[in-house]
Amino acid sequence: MTTPPLTTGAPPPPVAPDLVTTAPRPAIPGRSRGEPPRLRALDGLRLLAALMVAAYHFGGRNGEISQAWGGSPAHQFPTAAPLFAYGCLGVQIFFVISGFVICLSGWGRTLRAFTASRISRLYPAYWAAILLVTAVFALPWVAYKALPPSEVLTNLTMLQQPLGVDRVLGVCWTLWAEMRFYALFALCVVLPGATRGRVVLFCAGWTLAAALAQAAHQPFLDTVLMPEYAPFFIGGVGLYLLHRYGARDPIAWAIVLVSWLIGQHYAVAGLWHAPSADAFSYRSTAGIIAVVTLGFALVAAVALGKLRWANWRWLTVAGALTYPFYLVHEHLGWVVVRALHHGIGLPSYATLLLTVALMLLLAWVLHRFVERPLTPVLRRSIDPRR
Repeated sequence: MTTPPLTTGAPPPPVAPDLVTTAPRPAIPGRSRGEPPRLRALDGLRLLAALMVAAYHFGGRNGEISQAWGGSPAHQFPTAAPLFAYGCLGVQIFFVISGFVICLSGWGRTLRAFTASRISRLYPAYWAAILLVTAVFALPWVAYKALPPSEVLTNLTMLQQPLGVDRVLGVCWTLWAEMRFYALFALCVVLPGATRGRVVLFCAGWTLAAALAQAAHQPFLDTVLMPEYAPFFIGGVGLYLLHRYGARDPIAWAIVLVSWLIGQHYAVAGLWHAPSADAFSYRSTAGIIAVVTLGFALVAAVALGKLRWANWRWLTVAGALTYPFYLVHEHLGWVVVRALHHGIGLPSYATLLLTVALMLLLAWVLHRFVERPLTPVLRRSIDPRR
């Protein structure tokens, strides 16, 4: 996540119904035609998912963060660490949100416009984060090593994982999953033109193909179809169908239900382990299923208008900060935790809260001085007609 890294604050331009689907789009209560409301509650969910991931990175696992704390986070947060360990499921919630938002933003767009929106949304903050983390890690008093220049340059493409290059940002594996989802959606839905039938067929076909890929044990099929992440993206697409066509759509509900059933299976299979005294923490099966279910339920609440009351303007700002915060919080957080906890001697919880606050402040700087000026320039360079 990862969420992944998408906004719903500025809806795509209105599209004539006959260009989108064979039947006019049903009216949704409280919505004027052609002007979807800003789904600020979804922005809030994105920030919540990012904070879950941050809690996991700072207090829910061992690794480099143990070096920053000077010991296992389990000793710093004896009560909270077992809960922080569930924070990694924020990535699955990001993927559900991404499925919803990509279907919303891609509906009625040309392939070129869709590509321009995704590239201009992802890359400016990502490039800045790559360069910033590399520069900080190159400082002589920082305890973490920067990657060689060649690998840093390769990371700028966002294709380092399939190329077998080390990652500058630990969280960027989720961006590789997002890119594959964008490619599948663009080829199967955006290119031929989004209709309800095509989106339903896309969801059903990907679900079946991902299950077959799992059974085939072919690395190429696993890479393309992502069996372990597909149900979360597909579930988000199904939730958007509920948002667009209403709660009485049994096919959309079937897509969501099947995606939840398969998604919880992969979450448990990937994150559950038998109780062990040597493990950092223990996630119960019930806890994993509960967090996955809560993620689906919260996005469903947004889709069905149950959170329409959460329409505060600050949520739009929160949504804008989510992506840059997600990019920079982990690695730069190590440096800040070490400086605050060891250098200044702040208590653990104060260090955690101040580190998150500083990463949010840095996210605002990146959004204000990198994303806002560069995103429209990059979008227009790819799609001048806009």
